[in-house]
Amino acid sequence: LDAALAGVPDALAAAPGSGHLLALLASGTAKLAAPPYTRWATLATQRSLAVTPAGRHCGLQGLTAAAFTPSGLPLLAGGCSHPGTAGVFAAKGGTWQAAGPQLPATLARQPITVLRLTRTADSIEALLAAGTGPATSLLAAWSADNTSHWTLSPAFRLNGRAVTATSFGPAGTAAIMLNGNHAATITSTATSWRTLPALPAGTATLAPGPAGGIDALAVHRTKLTIWQLAPGSPAWNAAQAITVPIQFGSSG
Repeated sequence: LDAALAGVPDALAAAPGSGHLLALLASGTAKLAAPPYTRWATLATQRSLAVTPAGRHCGLQGLTAAAFTPSGLPLLAGGCSHPGTAGVFAAKGGTWQAAGPQLPATLARQPITVLRLTRTADSIEALLAAGTGPATSLLAAWSADNTSHWTLSPAFRLNGRAVTATSFGPAGTAAIMLNGNHAATITSTATSWRTLPALPAGTATLAPGPAGGIDALAVHRTKLTIWQLAPGSPAWNAAQAITVPIQFGSSG
């Protein structure tokens, strides 16, 4: 693929079973390739998707993610200028159809941007931003039937804080990191977000684990420390420290 990927977490996706790859480029073009990946075909562009009925309903402003459903259906996501619309699109029957979750009436006047769209073992998970500026809220969404139906989380108010990292894990867990060492998680069956204890210094990302546990991966120069938060625990515990041998200045 002789092109730059878009600068978003979900710019490259692999289809289960077939091994097809879907790439979202910095130009706003989505390219598709089958093994052995010697030819990439254009699946859609931001402009071509924006003029479809689904794109016009959204008021598509840009593409932010690419994914496959567990059955191998290509998905694209983006930001909508028309309030209250979640910009998730599925390639069905030779055209693009709206496939995003139905949002509550409380968000009917809010612009919506899809920040994350990814496939787990048996579902599609998304992270949506509703609103702008200090009033922005985040919502997680899950679909276990190829986007026909979605489960939507309660809104999480950012209160002016910025998202620094996001991740997904077992049991439909979504985790968000915010500036100031703040973090929160939620599962597809929970009725509220769980605020985590202050993150260890240097935390770069969170890794949700089985049974409700979560790891924080913290970095300081050549040292990686894995901190663990057990279910119900009020504090992080250092579980492992790894020193990575790096010869500084060797890359130049």
